[in-house]
Amino acid sequence: MKIKAIRVHETGGPEVLRHEEIDLPEPAAGEVRVRNRAIGLNFVETYFRSGLYPAKLPAILGSEAAGVVEAVGRGVMNLKPGDRVAYNSAGAYAEATNVPAARALPLPAGVGDEEAAALLLKGATAEYLLFRTFRVEKGQTILWHAAAGGVGLIATQWAKHIGATVIGTVGSDDKAAIARAHGCDHVINYRKENVAARVAEITGGRKVPVVYDGVGKDTFLASLDCLAPRGLLVSFGNASGPVTGVDLGILAAKGSLYVTRPTLATYAASPEDYAAIGAHVFDVVAKGAVRIEVKQRYSLADAAQAHRDLEARKTTGATVLVP
Repeated sequence: MKIKAIRVHETGGPEVLRHEEIDLPEPAAGEVRVRNRAIGLNFVETYFRSGLYPAKLPAILGSEAAGVVEAVGRGVMNLKPGDRVAYNSAGAYAEATNVPAARALPLPAGVGDEEAAALLLKGATAEYLLFRTFRVEKGQTILWHAAAGGVGLIATQWAKHIGATVIGTVGSDDKAAIARAHGCDHVINYRKENVAARVAEITGGRKVPVVYDGVGKDTFLASLDCLAPRGLLVSFGNASGPVTGVDLGILAAKGSLYVTRPTLATYAASPEDYAAIGAHVFDVVAKGAVRIEVKQRYSLADAAQAHRDLEARKTTGATVLVP
C-alpha cells in the first residue's frame, strides 16, 4: 500500500527530512500494521537525522506513535484489527507503520491518541531513569536538567509523586513557571544563576545524590559539581552535544563520583521489561499523578520545522506530528 512518510537519504540539518510516498508491505510474521493517529517528537530523532547516531539510509525517522491496528501478521495472537495501541519502534514518522507486536501496547480507554504518542517513549525514559538506573526514594533531593522539556515534565511530576524534593534547571522565566507547575520545588534559570552554587545553597551544602542530565556537553561539569560524594550523574542525552574527552580523574577529585550513560533500548530490551515499564507509565497517568500536556502540534509534512523548533529549544512539554 502507498503511504506518506518522512525519510532521510543523507544526514544533516532539518532540511534533509523529505516528505515522500513509499510502499508499505503487509505486516510480516509477528508484526502489526498501525494506522498512526499521532506521532511523538523526541530529541533522539535529531541524533539519527544529524548522523550523531548511526542509521542505515534511507531511513524513516520516528520512535513512537499511537493509532489503530489495521492488520496483523502471522502468529500475532494478542492484538487484532481495531485495537488502539501505542508503540515504541523505529519508523514512526509515517501515516502507517509495521511494528513488532511485542512493541505495541494496548491503550487504556482513558488515554487519548495524542497523549499516548507524547507519552510512551518519554514516560518510559522517565520510568527507567527514576526506578531502574537510580531508584529515587521519598525524602531524597534530586536535580533534573531541562525540567520543562518533554521528559523533564513527566519525570519531575513522577519524582514529586514519589516524595522527592525536585530541583529543576531551565533556560527562561517562562519555562521556570512551567517547571514549578509540574512538580519542581526549586527552579534554577541557568542563564541567570550559577547552577552548582544554587544547588549547594538549596541543600545546605549537602548537594544531591543524583543528577539527571539530558543536555550533555554544556552541563556536564556543572552536574558533577552538584553531586554529593559518591553521587551518580545520569547522562542520558546530548541536547547540547556529546560529552567527550573526559579525564576519569575528575570523578576522584570531585568526590569518588559515578557516571552512567544509559539508554532505554538496554533497559527495555526484553518484551517483559518493556511491557512492565509501559504498564507502570500508563498506570501513573491513569491515576492522575502525571499529566501529559501536548503543547505543540505539527503536520507530518512539517517535520523539518518541528526539528528546527525543537533544536532551538523553542518547544516546551510534549510535541506531536499529526499525519
